[in-house]
Amino acid sequence: MNYAKFAFTDAIKALQETQGSRLAYERVEKSNVVDGLSDNEIGFIEDRDSFYMASIGENGYPYIQHRGGPKGFVKVLDDKTIGMVDFTGNKQYISVGNIQTRPQVSIIMVSYPQKARLKLYADVRIVALEDDPALFEELDPADYKHRPERMMLFDIKAFEWNCPQHITPRYTVEEIQAAFGPQKQYIEQLEAEIARLKAGVG
Repeated sequence: MNYAKFAFTDAIKALQETQGSRLAYERVEKSNVVDGLSDNEIGFIEDRDSFYMASIGENGYPYIQHRGGPKGFVKVLDDKTIGMVDFTGNKQYISVGNIQTRPQVSIIMVSYPQKARLKLYADVRIVALEDDPALFEELDPADYKHRPERMMLFDIKAFEWNCPQHITPRYTVEEIQAAFGPQKQYIEQLEAEIARLKAGVG
């Protein structure tokens, strides 16, 4: 899974040559070989509640879609395969339609609090719900309100951690509540103590 070797086409290499970065990236190509997802990538993927996926349409143009769900809705099936249940959405079916003719996609997963970004190349397989009930049971986020339409399996061809530059830390409501929960509890305890003291004085 050499991301650089997979991503760098002849046109890209020529551009790197003119811009002075080819020598450095040539060394990366020769040394940066990873055989499958490590525990680091697996933990990161399974902690995500969204990602961005680019597919290519029959018109030759890319389409980028934001996919989301409960934290952990993307499951790691093995060190080269991840999967998810595809929920009913606006029924445009642009990504699914693109995948039927060109199954190659590019994915970016971001943790804004950690300023971490994982990018992946993958081939996608669409699996009907009724074709593999056991797989559906493994992938389906049963506690999440949704209507499943199909399953998607991603055969990972290459991945790489991307530069954290320009990632602005952002936090969900749940993350903010968790961070300030102890402080809120402490303030409530102080307020209750003040109320008891005032009642005693009165």
